[in-house]
Amino acid sequence: MTLYLARLPVDLPALARAAGERGWTRGRRAAFDEGRALHHLLAETFGPGALQPFRLVVAPRAKSGTLWAYTDVDATALREIAAPVPLSEAMVTALSPDRIETKPMPELAVPGRRLGFDIRLRPVVRLASAIPAPADRAAGRDHGFKAGAEVDAFLAEALRQPDREAMHTAERSRETVYAAWLADRFGPAAELEQVTLAAFRRSFAARKDGRGCEGPDATLHGTLTVGDAKAFAERLHRGVGRHKAYGYGMLLIRPPGRPVPKG
Repeated sequence: MTLYLARLPVDLPALARAAGERGWTRGRRAAFDEGRALHHLLAETFGPGALQPFRLVVAPRAKSGTLWAYTDVDATALREIAAPVPLSEAMVTALSPDRIETKPMPELAVPGRRLGFDIRLRPVVRLASAIPAPADRAAGRDHGFKAGAEVDAFLAEALRQPDREAMHTAERSRETVYAAWLADRFGPAAELEQVTLAAFRRSFAARKDGRGCEGPDATLHGTLTVGDAKAFAERLHRGVGRHKAYGYGMLLIRPPGRPVPKG
């Protein structure tokens, strides 16, 4: 099966209007989540899961962006799917389905092949056991987490340390924790040679009825070496980590960096 890389221009003000039409900016937090809006609008326009995983790339202060996605369907077929679908003016302006473009991806799942990558992630973990609030917190403010909670991987590790200096002593920065988190998600699919935390912020992920949670929103750049070909192809096609249906986990390929000297 051929894997295609799709490109689609996105008008951000129109995307916000389309989300407003559907009531996705109302709720407890009244938050506009671009990932949630794109998840639903892409499914309504091209079919559920047709463009997943995806990544919205927007320059600072820009009013438009580019959506990249992996798909099993070429541009001609995608335009034919979208053509008879009744879309509001805001939805058509937001996604411009007639302007979608695709190109077939070369074979990348070759053991030993070095690839550069750019990936946006939500590096979170599900707690197997509760983390109590630190003893030095102000009385009456509960900063603990219950078992099963979804927590920033860096925060979860830091809160389990015996003191505030432990992470520094162990040289466990946010970058190193997220790199290890990513390596665990790749498993045998690839070996990470070098990873850089290119961007980080906390963002609110809105879901049904405006509910959701705030969490880490990280962009990692680096170089990897393909290991198990089948497993790597699966990561490329399906994405990495959680929240893949909402704009996270898409592995964008870049030229590899210079090899890291050994010894």
